[in-house]
Amino acid sequence: MQTYFDRRQFVIRSVAGSLAIPVLPSMLASAAHGSPPSLQPQGVGVKARRFVAVGNLLGFQQKHFFPKTEGENFQETLLLKTLSANRDQITVYRGLDHGLRGGHFAVHSFLSGLLHHESKNRANGNVTIDQYIADVVGRQTRFPSLTVGSEGGIHGGCQLSWTKSGVRVPPITGPEELFDRLFATESKKRRTQKVKENSLQSSILDSITEEAGSLAKRVNREDKLKLDEYFSSIRDVEKRLELRHRWADQPKPKSPLDRPTDKNTVEDLPMLYELIALALQTDSTRIATLEIGGSFLPQNLGIEKSYHSLSHHGNDEKAIANLVTLESYQLQHFGKFLTRLAGIQDGDQSLLDSTAVLFGSGMGNANSHTNTDLPIVMAGGGYGGGKFKKVDSKGSGKIPLCNLFLDIAHRMGVETEAFGTSTGTYA
Repeated sequence: MQTYFDRRQFVIRSVAGSLAIPVLPSMLASAAHGSPPSLQPQGVGVKARRFVAVGNLLGFQQKHFFPKTEGENFQETLLLKTLSANRDQITVYRGLDHGLRGGHFAVHSFLSGLLHHESKNRANGNVTIDQYIADVVGRQTRFPSLTVGSEGGIHGGCQLSWTKSGVRVPPITGPEELFDRLFATESKKRRTQKVKENSLQSSILDSITEEAGSLAKRVNREDKLKLDEYFSSIRDVEKRLELRHRWADQPKPKSPLDRPTDKNTVEDLPMLYELIALALQTDSTRIATLEIGGSFLPQNLGIEKSYHSLSHHGNDEKAIANLVTLESYQLQHFGKFLTRLAGIQDGDQSLLDSTAVLFGSGMGNANSHTNTDLPIVMAGGGYGGGKFKKVDSKGSGKIPLCNLFLDIAHRMGVETEAFGTSTGTYA
């Protein structure tokens, strides 16, 4: 037993942070008793399905966001006028949400449909749609997914993406870090060293797996469940190691631009969009998320108020006008991102044709802290068409936002009957 307890302290920190065999009460009891075109070779990733999700923490002014007329002839609202150049590339939705309450805390369920604390007993926890898809298709690229955001603001940072095991995916926090992930190539000597490190880590993982398998034969049912969760973590690490093996000695693509400098979230937004576009173009990843969070400071647009306090505007016209300025800026650069993707060739179509892009928020009305009637825009990937679609917000005709997510998963090639709280598919 002494060997078991010694080895339980053995972790693979460089891969999983901490991968130690869990404490098993039945074993303790037993012991107590003594027992760009030039960026990538032509043809790589051509016309592959891609997905990008952009989430805002504080929502948009509903009165200035949603049109009144449904269909293709909708009249552009004050905020949607910012997307005039992209009108044929988008579809605007109203009435889609997760039916949740929780204000700012429920915002973090935007891409999952489930509150974190209510998902403990679900097989997939509160996994978000980006990570759900990445588990299936992410192994085809260097990065299964890219999560971009900040570590400042409400609740201590970006919580847009969550894994099946209920772990927040920490964000890439600025253009400098994102650029380095995509384009900074280490020396050949360092790449060779990483190959050796990966082999060592694989050997350690094999040893831990063998030991855990042996323990599984000697524990009670309750501890068997704990070990099953542990084996799930091991499989996640195995996938990461496999990817590291595959890419460790492969140089990254060359960048068409110089390394950017971090400024602030407002000024960095255009560059973050540009780098995400390049990540898709080089087939470095096919899945990306971007959260516009608490570090998006109005002061950087000349507004001397906090974003959070402005969102609780109490119908004050000046505060609402300032919010429209902030929201228009975000929509403006979202539109430029769509235009950028539309201008990149992907085989006989554009990169936007290959990429489903979701834009919206888990907050419906920040002034009243409601998480219903969410602002949702879809673009590219077969979701364009210049339409405004409105569905019943309650009753028998209610359509969960997860139905749209399920449709996205299917278009990404993920064969699954359900996602989150879905009741079917909707597009």
